[in-house]
Amino acid sequence: MAAAIKDMASGMMEKLHLTSKHTEEAALPEPSADEVKELREAYTKAGQEQVFAFWDILEKTEQAALYQQLSGIDPEYVNSITDRALNPPKAESEDATPKLEPLPDTALSSIYDSASGDLSKWYDAGLQYVANGEVGVVLMAGGQGTRLGSSAPKGCFNIGLPSEKSLFQLQAERIWKIQKLAEHKHNKENVVVPWYIMTSGPTRKPTEEFFEKHAYFGLEKENVVFFEQGTLPCISNDGKILLETKSRVAVAPDGNGGIYPALIGTGIVANMKKRGIKHIHAYCVDNCLVRVADPTFIGFAASKEVDIATKVVRKRNAKESVGLILQKNGKPDVVEYSEIDTETAEAKDAKDSSLLKFRAANIVNHYYSYGFLESIPEWAHKLPHHIARKKIPYVDTEKGETIKPEKPNGIKLEQFVFDCFPFLSMDKFACMEVKREDEFSPLKNARGTGEDDPDTSKRDISAQGTRWIQAAGGVVESENADAGVEVSPKISYGGEGLEFLHGRTLKAPAVIEVEKQ
Repeated sequence: MAAAIKDMASGMMEKLHLTSKHTEEAALPEPSADEVKELREAYTKAGQEQVFAFWDILEKTEQAALYQQLSGIDPEYVNSITDRALNPPKAESEDATPKLEPLPDTALSSIYDSASGDLSKWYDAGLQYVANGEVGVVLMAGGQGTRLGSSAPKGCFNIGLPSEKSLFQLQAERIWKIQKLAEHKHNKENVVVPWYIMTSGPTRKPTEEFFEKHAYFGLEKENVVFFEQGTLPCISNDGKILLETKSRVAVAPDGNGGIYPALIGTGIVANMKKRGIKHIHAYCVDNCLVRVADPTFIGFAASKEVDIATKVVRKRNAKESVGLILQKNGKPDVVEYSEIDTETAEAKDAKDSSLLKFRAANIVNHYYSYGFLESIPEWAHKLPHHIARKKIPYVDTEKGETIKPEKPNGIKLEQFVFDCFPFLSMDKFACMEVKREDEFSPLKNARGTGEDDPDTSKRDISAQGTRWIQAAGGVVESENADAGVEVSPKISYGGEGLEFLHGRTLKAPAVIEVEKQ
């Protein structure tokens, strides 16, 4: 069975032209004339011969690099997925009014009204799985901080906390802490939660260098595993593969849905099997409040025996621009805010008119069973591709000039991580509603925008720390309403262990890095 899956995965990854290794141009072998002729004919047959426009004037090393890149792309497949994305099959487009319903009660749980006994039971079960070495974490960290004014990977970003910790460090320390909590609770040594970090081409090297520079933030190097998502060629508005330079095709990451083929093709799922991982937590790097390897969430999902579970927060209001997790034609799905009409968005819950009927906001925070990830080769080819119209710099193949367009001139193809949700029956899907102020504060915009920016991230972490200290019996004084106390993840994972602050007064802003007796 393992061999069969490996063979299927290999074929699928070749089809999806996913790459995960960087090769120096000078080290690439020079292709023979027959090899070039065969490849050129394949592209000509597909109507994509323009990628060879400058072949005859390239240096030998440039030819070798271009040949290597073009060999990893199936032009007929690119044509096929482009056409499918631009012209969805009628079966997908004819149903203009799909039946939308909230998830059934059997698939739901909410922090707001769950019994304390259930929450404790799920937490204890999840921590037991952690102690048993059965929990792994997958981080989607392929994005750069371009919108934040940084060219570095987004996870390297310093949001301005007193400790000056990056997003990567905050998350690494939460993994470190959950390992320690499991060791203490179950009297074990060296509990490990492996951290699988998915990068993109541009972020792979700087991410690895950042972790090396910071000694993996206290985690063992062998338990922090980097892998790379795939890329897809950028396409012009008339369906042609674009060249970024005369010797390189313009490519873009294949979306967060590229996580699935990458998990198989780079050997991550095989590594999970070798380690005995049964429960996987996956999330995006930009959420500074994410509870990495959350025992309560893992215990909840495992108790439901589902293939996928997801965390959601309540939609702030009917107009908030977030995707919603719901039932679409009887299947679990995510529907984007732009796909929902005003009447549906504003509809009230029949049981509680103070709540929206559709309020489960997607925060890209998921649980997977190992069995589901192992089955990726069986369904990955069914995932649709979506188009994003972009301004894509390219080389004009007739004039040889580099063009930087002022308006969208092409498309990038991408897949979404939730595209596989409808593959499941409702009994294999579950949803946990959590408090936004405790678990969701995304970093998407540049400082000063006032929404989902470094200042709001800093504020939300400080406000959470203040609440924890007050709950433990401490007092926080501040002359600034936005100032609070940053509590290091190494001191507290979710508000526990702060009894030493009972009766003490802290003046904000402050940071608690060590426990003082």
